[in-house]
Amino acid sequence: MTRKQRRLTIIGGSLAVLTVAAALVLNAMRDSIVFFSTPAMVAEKHIQAGKRFRLGGLVQPGSLVRGDNLAVMFTVADGSATLPVSYKGILPDLFREGQGVVAEGALEPSGVFRADTVLAKHDETYMPKDVADALKKQGHWKDDYAAKPGASRAAQSAPPPAKQGASQ
Repeated sequence: MTRKQRRLTIIGGSLAVLTVAAALVLNAMRDSIVFFSTPAMVAEKHIQAGKRFRLGGLVQPGSLVRGDNLAVMFTVADGSATLPVSYKGILPDLFREGQGVVAEGALEPSGVFRADTVLAKHDETYMPKDVADALKKQGHWKDDYAAKPGASRAAQSAPPPAKQGASQ
């Protein structure tokens, strides 16, 4: 076997080993590539009790029940399905009914998702108070920064107030 043939054999063997390793890693991560599953996806997949996954959706209004020792029960909905969630611990500051949430945990045999981690999601209009105050102070504040979803259209489309000292 010549040097060129030996070199090609080593390169070919290395590529084969690398391909097999990549295939094994991707196969192992097949179900966890999705960031989270919605309640409808959980119902479709028939996820086994005890299997860990992330559940995402909106906290259904009126479903939040606080118990003893930081125990909390709430329902996560995605528009077509709901799933009850139990959690024991301190909830994030942004957690509230009607707001997005991602919970990590496992499904119990009873059909309740037992979360050990709860993350509250916020929309893209979120702005820390310090940043908003700085923008107002510099004169770069726009009224649509403060517009909340569900606010009246009349309030959002009202003309801006006249600046003081402007020539007329």
